[in-house]
Amino acid sequence: MLYIMRHGRTDWNDSKKLQGQTDIPLNEEGRKMAREAAAEYQHVHFDICYCSPLIRARETAEILLKDRDVPIVLDDRLKEMNFGIYEGIENSFSIPDCPINVFFWHPEQYTKPVEGAESMEQLFARTGEFLNELVYPKLEDGKDILIVGHGAMNCSIVCQVLDLPLSEFWSKGIPNCKLMQLK
Repeated sequence: MLYIMRHGRTDWNDSKKLQGQTDIPLNEEGRKMAREAAAEYQHVHFDICYCSPLIRARETAEILLKDRDVPIVLDDRLKEMNFGIYEGIENSFSIPDCPINVFFWHPEQYTKPVEGAESMEQLFARTGEFLNELVYPKLEDGKDILIVGHGAMNCSIVCQVLDLPLSEFWSKGIPNCKLMQLK
């Protein structure tokens, strides 16, 4: 089985700031969410956990799997999408012409990334390589895999595993610290 989870809450989530690859830690609510997820999913079997190296995902995985004999393997390909100059912007949706909003409202039209940002092609390439290199072979061997990551990065994996078009990029959005079974 393949499972995926988004990290717990952060202060930037609460402030509606775009985090991207900025390394923001969990806040107390995020840690509480991870502890609650650990209790809720304690009977779900995982052979291995692949995790983004960003602290909010790493801390979520560590809390979730505390006292369980599940290795946590960090992989840079699981970092959140890079949003370039818009990382740290607060409440972009309140700015009518903010170009990063295209990514959230019409991801299939996000063909020219904002300055310094990652393109959809780059995001899908790195997460696709990760799936092909590490996940699919382990699934074929019958392993139960957990991926702990981020909103956009997780959606890129969901789209690839479920073969969804870009127009449905956000359609299976994963709430913080909720487990989604993919395969």
